[in-house]
Amino acid sequence: MAQAKTLTQNEIDQVLRYIATKHRYSIRNRTILLTSFYSGMRVGEIASLRICDVQNEDGTIKKEIRLSANQTKGNVGRVVFVNEKLRAELANYLNYLKIKDRQKPLFYTEKREGFTANTLTQWFFWLYKKAGISSASSHSGRRTFITNLANKGVGVRVLASLAGHKSINTTMVYIDTNDEVKRSAVELV
Repeated sequence: MAQAKTLTQNEIDQVLRYIATKHRYSIRNRTILLTSFYSGMRVGEIASLRICDVQNEDGTIKKEIRLSANQTKGNVGRVVFVNEKLRAELANYLNYLKIKDRQKPLFYTEKREGFTANTLTQWFFWLYKKAGISSASSHSGRRTFITNLANKGVGVRVLASLAGHKSINTTMVYIDTNDEVKRSAVELV
């Protein structure tokens, strides 16, 4: 199976522009997409999120999401660090959502049910297809997250920890390269 496409900033912006034209679920859709790109979480982890996973009791957004073992791929709990950009997106979304029960799923389908990993995978497939991005999948946000951090000099051990990988070899497969990165690298000599 081919690896998920790593998106450029222009491609991410293209998807965000497409989302902005779809008014009914645009805030939800934007938040789901950016959760993928800003956190590097797997689609199943995003689908499993509850409001209480991201929001403190006082209504503020957590700086760390503590995923339980049953929310992760390897059945090992892990911490996902939430940057300022994602905290702002989540705060905006939750303000719009106005749900009081913090045990409810964070993201809902049109039928007002929480997403499953499978339905969210399909959601990403159709989002990218309709936005005109080929070869992208539900894993593209995760792969882009890891590649972008690697390109900024973050070490592979830190990347593996952020991704929830047990082996740095797995993480290394996620890191994409391109001619621009290679040009910058040879200028370091």
